[in-house]
Amino acid sequence: MVKLNKIYTRTGDDGTTGLGTGARRLKSDIRIDAYGTVDETNACIGMARVHTAGSHPEIDAMLGRIQHDLFDLGADLCVPDEGKPLGYEPLRIVASQVVRIEAEIDLLNKDLQPLRSFVLSGGSPAAAALHLARTVARRAERIMVALAQDPQEHVNPEGVKYINRVSDFLFVAARVVNDNGNADVLWVPGKNR
Repeated sequence: MVKLNKIYTRTGDDGTTGLGTGARRLKSDIRIDAYGTVDETNACIGMARVHTAGSHPEIDAMLGRIQHDLFDLGADLCVPDEGKPLGYEPLRIVASQVVRIEAEIDLLNKDLQPLRSFVLSGGSPAAAALHLARTVARRAERIMVALAQDPQEHVNPEGVKYINRVSDFLFVAARVVNDNGNADVLWVPGKNR
């Protein structure tokens, strides 16, 4: 279990941070950027939950599960698989987490009407917050994919699938909280020409 009794350590004052393995990396390292952006996604979901807690308890509970999973994903990214024994079992995103979020997406999406256009962020405060979280999740995914392209790095493929599904979930959830899509703001191509 994590134990935090001192918040500042001064060990990062040189611009580095520690991975879960103990290795030091620059704070600008792409791996640090990846799990930092996963953390940012989690914070955005926390802000969205301010709007969903009372009005959409089922979605709020799903978002709570996603927040826990995103911490799992951060832990996964923080302890890269270097093919060496660690002396403990590192936390990894597993296929069952991907399957669960897919089932939740399907549950939320089943009563939504198909879209005729792209959806602009907005409608209700909850939907706008969920769309913001979605865009941050997409950025996290792009960074994770870039990290995985480095032959010196390893990224859990289930983690990449999971963050991809998170953004899909957030899109569908935004539509649901927007009166099941009835309050969606649709893009009108060339509207202001």
